[in-house]
Amino acid sequence: MTPTSPDLSGSIPVRNEPDIVLARQLVRKLTQELKFSLVDQTKMITAASELSRNTLVYGGGGTMEWQLLQQGVRAGLRLAFVDQGPGIPDLELAMKDGWTSGSGLGMGLSGSKRLVNEFELDSGPGRGTRVTITRWK
Repeated sequence: MTPTSPDLSGSIPVRNEPDIVLARQLVRKLTQELKFSLVDQTKMITAASELSRNTLVYGGGGTMEWQLLQQGVRAGLRLAFVDQGPGIPDLELAMKDGWTSGSGLGMGLSGSKRLVNEFELDSGPGRGTRVTITRWK
């Protein structure tokens, strides 16, 4: 489940609370391997924590896919949180600070977007959700 140096991508399940902890630990390990600054490590770990929790709570569970990136001299980490849940009917509303379909603070999606360099949200009613984030060193 944990990557070794030759591995450039992989995935882990997000099906329960302990999986969220494992996702955070994996992101910490990957960001350390990429030699991200402590601030950038914390940003990526925080975003991964929020999005894995959303995957579990709102999507009914799914997976976290990871990919180590290299673009010329810059390195990055891409994470995708994928579920087959009910989907998000109004993406614009879901991205507004303070909006929540549950009992949270409504900062998961919009807050995560602010913590990363690239953010993609693909969702719709009845087709699940895929949130992809990327942070570059």
